[in-house]
Amino acid sequence: MSTKVVEIPAVWIAGASCSGCSVSLLNAVSPTVKNLLIDPIIPGKHLNLRFHSTVMAGQGEPAMQVLQATRKADKGGYLVLVEGSVVGQDDGLYCTIGEVGGKQIAFQDKLLDLARDALAVVSVGTCASFGGIPAAHPNPSRSQGVKQALDQAGIKKPVINVPGCPPHPDWLLGTVAMVMLKGLPSADDLDYALRPKAFYGKLIHDNCPRRAYFDAGRFAQRASDPGCLYQIGCKGPLTYADCPTRLWNNGVNWCVGAGSPCIGCCEPTFPDDVQPVFEKINEDRLSRFQIKTRG
Repeated sequence: MSTKVVEIPAVWIAGASCSGCSVSLLNAVSPTVKNLLIDPIIPGKHLNLRFHSTVMAGQGEPAMQVLQATRKADKGGYLVLVEGSVVGQDDGLYCTIGEVGGKQIAFQDKLLDLARDALAVVSVGTCASFGGIPAAHPNPSRSQGVKQALDQAGIKKPVINVPGCPPHPDWLLGTVAMVMLKGLPSADDLDYALRPKAFYGKLIHDNCPRRAYFDAGRFAQRASDPGCLYQIGCKGPLTYADCPTRLWNNGVNWCVGAGSPCIGCCEPTFPDDVQPVFEKINEDRLSRFQIKTRG
């Protein structure tokens, strides 16, 4: 006897970004992106991704009409996955998502339009979550994160942030799977920055394989040296993510394992408050960072 599969509609829209978050998703291993798009990764439920301009074949006005059709037909029941920050300068003129009736549609307008009738919004990557690199000082494009844009427009919809530059594919697939399995996360499931605690619940510093060097006071002076990388700019002591235990590229390696300091890309004030990247963050800046992000 066949079991009916419940379709959960989703659309993926991209603003000011480098498409790195899409590339990360395409490199998912278990499940693969093929599994996500074709198979019920949660028994009895299937994510129906209807729009993703980077990877889909459809283009032009017919593709844009899919967004509007989803909003109307599945009101209150679809997910909006957002990649990239929201550009606000000159009413979003410098970041458009497509064209309808010969008129360019600003990304911020389409985001707000879709978010109003969505079940929830998932911000994919640091740019979508907090503004990221496009919002770095002096921010001439007036870029910002999705939650900030929705708040300014008075749109009260659940937002889940999945930051990272880019985020690990497991963080995104795991978040979507949790929503499909358990419904929207409760306040206890998310941290102060609306990140799932399952992936962003612990400091990188606490699980770093070089932590013993830190405790022993053995610090690297160059990236190729053994020892803790704190003196050459590692932001692990103020960054929350499970990179040291999850690893990247199907468990092959991660930033610190490759000899690079953690650059703090999952934090809300990246990149402004973690610079210079390859210099030790002094105690005053560390204290200000902690106060600014955690109150």
